[in-house]
Amino acid sequence: MASLIGIAALAGALWWGLFGLKPYDIKAEELQARYAYSPPATGLQVQLQEQPQHAQALRFTSFDGSEVQGRLVYPSDPALAAKPFPLLIGLHALGRGNVRWWQEANKGQPTVEQTHRITALALQQGYAVLALDARRHGHRKDPNHTVLDLMDELHLWGKREPYERMIVDTVRDYRLLLDWVQTQPQLDASRIRVAGYSMGAQMALLLGSLDARIQSVLAIVPPHLDNKVAVAAPRNAVSGLAGKRVWLLSADDDEYASAAQNQALFEALPTADKQHLRFPGGHLLPAAYVEGLRPWF
Repeated sequence: MASLIGIAALAGALWWGLFGLKPYDIKAEELQARYAYSPPATGLQVQLQEQPQHAQALRFTSFDGSEVQGRLVYPSDPALAAKPFPLLIGLHALGRGNVRWWQEANKGQPTVEQTHRITALALQQGYAVLALDARRHGHRKDPNHTVLDLMDELHLWGKREPYERMIVDTVRDYRLLLDWVQTQPQLDASRIRVAGYSMGAQMALLLGSLDARIQSVLAIVPPHLDNKVAVAAPRNAVSGLAGKRVWLLSADDDEYASAAQNQALFEALPTADKQHLRFPGGHLLPAAYVEGLRPWF
């Protein structure tokens, strides 16, 4: 028995030595450089296709030649169109797609994150709402190498580069699109907010930290990330949230972030305009949480 335990311990140590993720440090200027992007010389060309219910499908070619798809929806009340619309950018969770910001179900599976209800609330408040598919998600999914494969490679084999690139390049896609937003007279580029659930919350914190055009961030149950994936960890970028409005929603028994880790993240936010809303249960918040977001708008 003792020999079996010794073999298991040796195997564990060998795995850790070969594949275990090791933390690394990243400087502020290195972080900024990783999230920088090069806009087209002629400006970003966004293709729009009219859809029912005051919506437009949008498509553009990103900084690296990849195609990005998403959707932009406007309030239906014509009385709200007297001035340019403030904009809410919605970022979806891992394994989801931009449709989760519009539909209560997709392919027979309910939108348990309730992000479609956040969209409805934003439209009632007079906001336009925009969401894109993250890299490796939605229209950008690779059936031969799914995001679950990518996560397995990260945790089992220490391959962090594909995961970090997915996060970094998705944030860069949004930063590039913000250039276009600033040229649209129907959108108020001085009033841009971002909201995200889980992985979307992680990216919302990064986007809000690294781009001065974002004034307010709503981070719903972001996973805890340390310096094993330093470039994708919001804690390394939060200095950019100084003076902005930031709400953190967390769960006391979240599988991906402990109560202590969530509290440490909240305390690290360098702004006086912040709130921490805590909920019982796990990573999936009670459906009624959306009603408590009205003051954030």
